[in-house]
Amino acid sequence: MRMTGHQHIYQLTYLPRVFPVNCYLIEEEDGLTLIDAALPNNAEAIMRAASKLGKPIVRIVLTHAHDDHIGALDALKAQLPEAVVAISARDARLLRGDRSLEPGEPTTPIKGSVPKKVATQPDLLLQDGDRIGSLLAVAAPGHTPGSMAFLDTRGGGLIAGDAFQLRGGLAVSGQVRPLFPFPAWATWNKQQSLLSAKRLLALKPSLLAVGHGNLLVDPVSAMEQAVMVAERKLAAAAVH
Repeated sequence: MRMTGHQHIYQLTYLPRVFPVNCYLIEEEDGLTLIDAALPNNAEAIMRAASKLGKPIVRIVLTHAHDDHIGALDALKAQLPEAVVAISARDARLLRGDRSLEPGEPTTPIKGSVPKKVATQPDLLLQDGDRIGSLLAVAAPGHTPGSMAFLDTRGGGLIAGDAFQLRGGLAVSGQVRPLFPFPAWATWNKQQSLLSAKRLLALKPSLLAVGHGNLLVDPVSAMEQAVMVAERKLAAAAVH
């Protein structure tokens, strides 16, 4: 996996030139927080990257429960039995393979590849506003009902999961980019995605780090443009 660093954030990318799948190591005083767990065959590469940084992985935090974000979770937990595993309380249900909707949620179907046989159960169920190490948990539903982003409060880096994509061009989740349409195809609710994108934009992050695509420094103007495009397309779709 390719490793790219910025401030306290290290992006690990599997197949960066073909089908990039990212996870992140966040450097903390007590060790490393791994955000997302990529694909099943990525466990050893993730462990090697942590070894290069010279610190243990003490937390595994999941932005959402799609297979390309939790793939190596069981293999990593087997090697890191003391690591605390955290996910939003809402997407903990998806982690168990439960696609059912909760009362009051938009009735669009949950899409994407949801795990069926994950043995690892979360130790910590996150709510909006929780802190985990230096990270602030920010609810960002849309791609999945319980998607979360994480803001590094030390430098303003935002790890946004699939709330945005950068591969194929910056876009709000649910907006198809022809060169890389897969995140859009796996999005649960476009309106919720747009609301979450606006909320993340309001954080004015110094760095945008997503599930698919390279790190983007000083992303605010590009995020504003992506939000405007999503607003326009959703408004046009509502008319027809």
